Parts: sequence; structure tokens; C-alpha cells
Amino acid sequence: MAVRKPLYLDSGNIKEMTTAMVTEIVNQSVYQYSLSPSVVLSVVGSGGSLGGMTDTRLEAGAVSNSSTSFPGEGTTQEPQTITVSYDKISSTNTGSTPTTDTGITFPVFSNSGNIQAMNLQDVKDTFLHPAIDLLSAGTQNALQGGTYTIHSNSSLAGGTLVSNTPIFVDTKADISAYTSGTIGSHALDNPTTVNSYYLHRLTGNNNSYTQPLHIRSDNDLQTYTSSTFESLLQGWVRQTATSSAEGYKISYNLGTSGLGTNRGTGIANTVLNGSGDYQTRQVGDDYRSQEFPNGTAQTVETYYLRILKS
Repeated sequence: MAVRKPLYLDSGNIKEMTTAMVTEIVNQSVYQYSLSPSVVLSVVGSGGSLGGMTDTRLEAGAVSNSSTSFPGEGTTQEPQTITVSYDKISSTNTGSTPTTDTGITFPVFSNSGNIQAMNLQDVKDTFLHPAIDLLSAGTQNALQGGTYTIHSNSSLAGGTLVSNTPIFVDTKADISAYTSGTIGSHALDNPTTVNSYYLHRLTGNNNSYTQPLHIRSDNDLQTYTSSTFESLLQGWVRQTATSSAEGYKISYNLGTSGLGTNRGTGIANTVLNGSGDYQTRQVGDDYRSQEFPNGTAQTVETYYLRILKS
């Protein structure tokens, strides 16, 4: 591992950057990634590549009828489970063609008094790998710009909504919709929404930094233009995120367990925990019995979006 201190021009004097100045370039690398992420999550109708989640809720059991007396509770059908599958997040990698290293492409540093250009490994160790460390952290702020998180609202400070379509809707039976006076005439399934969950992309921050020196084709030193240096950073941090063979590739997974760091809100699947509310209704000589969902909502499983550096 070779972390370098690039050289820069300060009022006509060549100086080594401080650790804080190097950190500013790392943060700028994060910002450049946020402008054009190479690992992209999208919301699709179905068949998402990150796998599925399941929402479960209860509906009323079937109506039991008799012409002489109410069917007993032991003979009526218990509330039944409704299952809805969600597989709405897909991950794709977008191509990146970073600037080729010609031997003088990258910033210069002082090696025992000799000025030389950093090689690609130096750039990885100094800028790119620390940037990926920030991008893949579990926090969610501008230093994770361009990566994704889950929130139980379509609005998130510091983030951009990927789609108005929720990636998961947690529902439960609406107890208030079931009354004995409507037995035989209401729908078995009467859901109400507990929470809707949305995918957001975190927004980056264009921080200030000092442009380092590089070697020109005539072997003179020159300060990078902002556009040249930022294009260099963007190309290589995007390439690192999709193609690193050194443990700095970014990926996402979704489930109740998995590798990586949780991002954002846990996605809860809740179900009423009652054993059934037995009710009866008489309409002439039609004796009706039915069991309604009841109880309080309990979380039966929680899914997380995870970001993994590998």
C-alpha cells in the first residue's frame, strides 16, 4: 500500500499536500461518483434482480351458513393469509472507460527529493479506495452520494426519489371494515396500508479542494484544470466501484439477512396476531357465522437493503 502526498503549487512554491488536503480530494472523488454512479439501482414493475420480499396480511374466513342455528366457532374457517410478493429493485452496472495511464497521467509526488508521477496503485491507495470506503459506509449523507437507501416516505432530506412507485407496501387487515351486520355481503379481504417504502439515491456535495500538479508532455509541471482532474477522478472511481479486484467493488443485496451494511429504514412486514373474532348474523332463516381478523400488528420479518464492498 502506497498512500502518497501529491504536490501542489502555493504562490510559486511547490509543496506537499497535507493529510487534510488529500482527504478533500477523496471527498471530491465521492462527489464525482455521485454525479454518475456506475452501480445503479432502479425500480421495476417485477422481476427485480435483488430478489423478492413478501407482505402478508389476514382476511376473513369464509362464511358458514345454516338454516337452523349458527354454525359453531369450531366449524367456521379461521382468518386466512394473503401473500403479496414484491421484487421491484434491479441493479445494473454501467460502463466506464477511465483515462489511460501514460506514465505521467496522475498527480506527482516527491520520492526522496525526486518528483515523479503516481502510478495507478498509488491513486487507488490514496484516493479511490478511501472514496469507496466512504461510499459503502452505513451512514447516509453527502459522503455516500450516488449510493442508495430506503425510507418510509417518498421525501428524504439529502436524497432523490428514484421512483414514485413504492418498492414495498406493508398492509394489514382493516379491522374496522368487518362488522357482523355485513356478514355475507362484504369482501373477505379488506386491507389497509401500514407503511410504504421507497428507494432514494443520496445526493453528493461539491466540496472545495486543491488541484495537484502533474507532468505535461514536455516534462514541465502544471496544475491540473478542474475539469481534467475531476474527469480523471470520476472515470477511475466509477471503474473501481464496478470492477475492483482488490475488495473495493460495490454491490447491493436485499433480504432479512445478508452481507454488507444496512442502508436506511428496515422494511417491516406486519401481521395481526389475533386468533380470529367469531361473529354471527341472522337473515330470516339464514344463520351465518364468520371469523374476522383481529389482534394487534406484529412484525414477522424485516428486510434490509445492504451495500457491500467486496
